[in-house]
Amino acid sequence: MNPKIVIRNETHGDVCAITEVTIAAFKTLEISNHTEQFIIEALRAAKALTVSLVAEMDGRVIGHIAFSPVTISDGTPNWYGLGPVSVLPEHQRKGIGKALTKDGLSRLKDMNAQGCCLVGHPDYYRKFGFKNVSGLVHEGVPQEVFFALSFDGHTPQGIVDFHEGFKADGQQEGGGDALQRT
Repeated sequence: MNPKIVIRNETHGDVCAITEVTIAAFKTLEISNHTEQFIIEALRAAKALTVSLVAEMDGRVIGHIAFSPVTISDGTPNWYGLGPVSVLPEHQRKGIGKALTKDGLSRLKDMNAQGCCLVGHPDYYRKFGFKNVSGLVHEGVPQEVFFALSFDGHTPQGIVDFHEGFKADGQQEGGGDALQRT
């Protein structure tokens, strides 16, 4: 029997579970700097988690996905960055990340977002319609792992900057006040 997975908005009570899931999901990933939990905390502190969803099974959080605003040098508004996305290792490769991603993208579209971009694995994110876009870059990241998905048919051109929270490494002091943006 396949247990029922519930995808829902994060609540204040999920914060510790999200941290645990994120740490576990990235623990053995070689390409990770193991700062993902700090990124989520910084985005939350800056009130920049536009969409933050958990996957829950039997009352336990087993997955999480975050979407936050990005800026694009050509001025295109209403674009968001996907990530981090985390699923507990024992629940990976069972469609939970896919469900979180689909639900999150749907919620962005419902908010009239214009598009979403991410840094990720090419074979995985192409399934959702993400593409490498000529002329749209995230500096310091190889083009083959930077993806964009336009919701309105217009693909911006320029440099994408993710929220300052993506620079979080757990070393900041003072509760992340330096990450606040106006």
